[in-house]
Amino acid sequence: MTDRDKTLTDGRKSASAQEILRREGRPVPPAFEMESRRFLGDADIDFDRYTDQAFFDREMDLMWTRTWQWACREDHIPKVGDYYVYDIGHHSVIVLRDKDMSVKAYVNSCLHRGTKFRPGDSLGSMEEIRCPFHGWTWDLSGELKRIPYDWDVPHVKGRDFSLPKVQVGLWGGFVFINMDDDAMPLAEYLAPIPEHLENFDLSNRFIEVHIEKELSCNWKAAREAFVENYHTQETHPQLLLGSDDEGSQYDVFNDHICRMFVLFGVPSPLIDPRPSEQELVDQALTGNRSLMGDDVIVGEGESARVVMARILRKQLGDAYDTDLSRFTDTEMIDVSQYGIFPNAILFPQLSLPMIYRFRPIGNDPHRTLFELLIMRPNPDPHDGGGDAPPPAVPQRLKEEDSFTTIKGFDPILGHVYDQDTGNLRAQQQGIRAARKKGATLLNYQEVRVRLLHQTLDKYLAEG
Repeated sequence: MTDRDKTLTDGRKSASAQEILRREGRPVPPAFEMESRRFLGDADIDFDRYTDQAFFDREMDLMWTRTWQWACREDHIPKVGDYYVYDIGHHSVIVLRDKDMSVKAYVNSCLHRGTKFRPGDSLGSMEEIRCPFHGWTWDLSGELKRIPYDWDVPHVKGRDFSLPKVQVGLWGGFVFINMDDDAMPLAEYLAPIPEHLENFDLSNRFIEVHIEKELSCNWKAAREAFVENYHTQETHPQLLLGSDDEGSQYDVFNDHICRMFVLFGVPSPLIDPRPSEQELVDQALTGNRSLMGDDVIVGEGESARVVMARILRKQLGDAYDTDLSRFTDTEMIDVSQYGIFPNAILFPQLSLPMIYRFRPIGNDPHRTLFELLIMRPNPDPHDGGGDAPPPAVPQRLKEEDSFTTIKGFDPILGHVYDQDTGNLRAQQQGIRAARKKGATLLNYQEVRVRLLHQTLDKYLAEG
């Protein structure tokens, strides 16, 4: 850490997350006792990066084709022949379960005349990979199996007509794909996430809710809206009671991985007078009231954070038939939000266990599909729990639709996401109208925004 890194938070009124955790004196996993503070510069970010079609096309050709992206969960393809189609711009990949139960991925394009085997973002099951246009067929291992009237294509015989493969990597129950045959291994790309999140056992989760929201903004602007807590004081003032926006921690681990760490049950310095411990509990349980109810009481001499962790551990464990006793208080309630370049954000904690994904809609730099998944622990069979539920079917929202209408999603939390996404059309329009050439960022609180652009530039330059 350089001297400039160390002084990034000089002048901050709030105690840091690490100072509060040390003061509490309760157990904290090593991954959450560390900081990786970085100064990445202070130059403006050019607005053309959000609007220019040529820049978007370079992203599509030079970045999206060379990065690891999670396509689906293994639960989406549990049986032989199950498939899931992942689209990014004009690129399309079909992920499937082969006969040996391995996971394979192929370019979703017939080698005859190019027709997609299956529609974008579809899933289902098949015994073989068959083109719906003329019936050319491959087996699940990608080997050419049958051509109708093959006497008329003698020039195919002796040629390699197996389907082009796409790299596959598995971690935490996620299926990642990478269209670059020479890409670094997934484990190296994700580091240090697998080490940090080992205790969370993300492979043992099921998708309880899956939301898709259409947005009128660039994919980067959509992602950037969720990587800093700075906007809370203006966009979500109702959350300041139980979440210290100024005291949030921002870590840069490498080009691909960054983190935001936010303590719950700690009020913003903008809240005066300081709320009671009971008020902190009432606010910080937003998003879990369907499980917790409205009668969580803080006892004499107890802190809101200890009470929240204790009750969530019990109630969530009971609700999902699983033992959560191994999790520390900070793993239960605090937000440890990991960013995975280019388009994923992962929340492993038990209180709001979510993952985000941001993808351009088609080849339009002004439209994005934002996905939000809630991933709960699978029932524990040793405690009498049943089978894990199948992944939730996505619920699609148009831009004007509210998150509060989603079945199984806490409406209080839905209102928060309406506030978040409600800013993005205005931001995209303002960027296009601007006479100023770029965005001016905060050095510490918006460092994850800057990291996204610096990493993107490296991929574009190497291309």
